[in-house]
Amino acid sequence: MTRKSLEKTSARGYLDGQMLIAAPAMQDERFSKSVIYICAHSSEGAMGIVVNQPAANISFPDLLVKLDVIPAADVIQLPGRAGGVKVLKGGPVETERGFVLHSADFFIENSTLPIDDGICLTATLDILKAIARGSGPASALLALGYAGWAPGQLETEIHTNGWLHCTADSDLIFGTDIEAKYDRALKKIGVSPGMLSSDVGHA
Repeated sequence: MTRKSLEKTSARGYLDGQMLIAAPAMQDERFSKSVIYICAHSSEGAMGIVVNQPAANISFPDLLVKLDVIPAADVIQLPGRAGGVKVLKGGPVETERGFVLHSADFFIENSTLPIDDGICLTATLDILKAIARGSGPASALLALGYAGWAPGQLETEIHTNGWLHCTADSDLIFGTDIEAKYDRALKKIGVSPGMLSSDVGHA
């Protein structure tokens, strides 16, 4: 995110295009140690994608077959980039629905939502078909479900120390070292994981 866009975000008081980082005071276990990319934030509420919780027991090729994007026999022919797309638990809302966060080098008219600083969101099968053909975006992740907040809810959670936030970057969103994203996000705002409450860590 550029300084100009960050200033714009701060002036509005909204966090579109930024990362939420679960704070030690986070009461909701579903979001413990989570890092969330905020896709939309306004007076009407907020919506984001958790980028550091892998979906259990399913790969991107498996999902393409399950959704009838490709037949099972074609999995072996998928382009290498498709095999590298991570499948994540995007949040507790609409967990059967897929949302693709991706770089802005791919766009579908009336389907793709530009968010900020070269990051877009597309939630149609067309992008999955494009990735399977090798003509999709350079960077992408597939999230099952999303995180949502009612009007004023996210602001309240931030004020009660439920969330910290930092600027987004491509590595935090698309990086393959998913387990390290939480610590990296904290370091971006000058917080060492060791400074946090011991209740947050796991032996």
